[in-house]
Amino acid sequence: MPTYLSPGVYVEEVDRGSKPIEGVGTAVAAFVGFAESGPINEPVFIANWTQFVNAFGGFLPGGYLAHGVYGYFHNGGGSCYVTRLPGGEAADGAEPAARAALPGRAGAAESLSFTALQPGAAGAGISIEVTPPAEGGSEEAFNLIVRGGGAEETYENVTLGRGRNVRNVVDVVNRESKLVRVAEVQAAGTMAERAPAAGTYALAVASRAMALPQLSPATFVGEAAARSGVAGLEAVDDVTMVCCPDLMAAYQAGRIDRDRVKAVQLAMVAHCEAMKDRFAVLDPLPDLSPQQVKDWRMNESGLDSKYAALYYPWIKVADPRSGGSIFVPPSGHLAGIYARSDTERGVHKAPANEVVRGAIGLQFQVSKSEQDSLNPDGINCIRTFPGRGIRVWGARTVSSDPAWRYINVRRLFNFVEESIEQGTQWVVFEPNDRDLWERVKRDISAFLTRVWRDGALFGDSASEAFYVKCDDELNPPEVRDVGQLIVEVGLAPVKPAEFVIFRISQFTSGSSLSE
Repeated sequence: MPTYLSPGVYVEEVDRGSKPIEGVGTAVAAFVGFAESGPINEPVFIANWTQFVNAFGGFLPGGYLAHGVYGYFHNGGGSCYVTRLPGGEAADGAEPAARAALPGRAGAAESLSFTALQPGAAGAGISIEVTPPAEGGSEEAFNLIVRGGGAEETYENVTLGRGRNVRNVVDVVNRESKLVRVAEVQAAGTMAERAPAAGTYALAVASRAMALPQLSPATFVGEAAARSGVAGLEAVDDVTMVCCPDLMAAYQAGRIDRDRVKAVQLAMVAHCEAMKDRFAVLDPLPDLSPQQVKDWRMNESGLDSKYAALYYPWIKVADPRSGGSIFVPPSGHLAGIYARSDTERGVHKAPANEVVRGAIGLQFQVSKSEQDSLNPDGINCIRTFPGRGIRVWGARTVSSDPAWRYINVRRLFNFVEESIEQGTQWVVFEPNDRDLWERVKRDISAFLTRVWRDGALFGDSASEAFYVKCDDELNPPEVRDVGQLIVEVGLAPVKPAEFVIFRISQFTSGSSLSE
């Protein structure tokens, strides 16, 4: 209290008002994987796709990180964090040259292999035309026309044979061509059978595979102190979702096996359980049938957590590198759907019955009867519906506890718990008396009333939707003597209408419905 020494009027500011609790963000994803460039084992804040490309490069052949981040933003995700793991650069530094392998006349066996002299896209516009020789020519001979960059080179009556007065195709083309080099592919059969089949063949740039080191679960899991891997995300407070799509890239590349995939996913779940404010979005192994993914989930994975969800199957998306399409793990797209649902409806809305933007197909078309087997086991299916597109058709965690069956319930509690924790930091070291208890109850009740009015809690009134208790029963002298203040909060969360049942019956016109 201030000291007053002379008569007068004094004005004091007394802070007795409520301290509003603000809701924390719920839609900030973290991605861990391989990239072309950028800082290694350092969580980097990314606000949009352009920032990701500038920081880490584009789509990496054989990798899924870029596809996951792109799918996240495309489906409504806002900001995210990206941790680049060691490895992932192109297998060699030089840009690959365009190539084409010509089949032999006898069938699928390759005859000649052509490579552009100019690397990259400059050689991708070259074509090779094979035509039969002029009438009366050798059965083993053929003509080649090489076109590219406005130039045309013609090589007549060339063969695979050698000797005097023989125009060997390898010698002639490699000596004279300004566009390509050619090599013979050794194959069985006569010289006539091994000669290239007639047709026109375009050279194309082959994708470079990622250069991955020999990996272990520790590569993905990392260490909190070193800010590496999944564990390094402990230093980032605002992360609410964790995805690791390149875990499947490492599996497909043969760098880790199924047991190590299991170890990494269990570590992701353990991280989310320890932090208590984030959720793991998990991918299944590639190329699994519904029965196989059920076996993986129930008998191999060892998953049982209210902080994780598993989605099946992989989705097909456009591949900007090849101009075709590619199957990718669904976790990045799903994290974007979580963010979109949170923004449009709120964290209490289950992130299901939502269109997967950017998906042009699925690796496996799941039928209703197949989902009847998968859904009770916590495998959330992605399905195609006529006239309604490709949608997420499941909203369950991988928990065996019925109280935490639904994703939105777990994420709602994450939101409430984190918001209350951050909004009541002012309470620490305040005098632990009844006045403080009432102020805490008032602030938390005001916050939960807003949550209820947003539709996240069930009840016709706030008193039905939640309660906040902080009294002598919870805080007797022995509790206060050790410096503790205990507040009990109960919530009645809304659950998704997972099964909508209409009971329809006949009744006689004019009869009473109550009969």
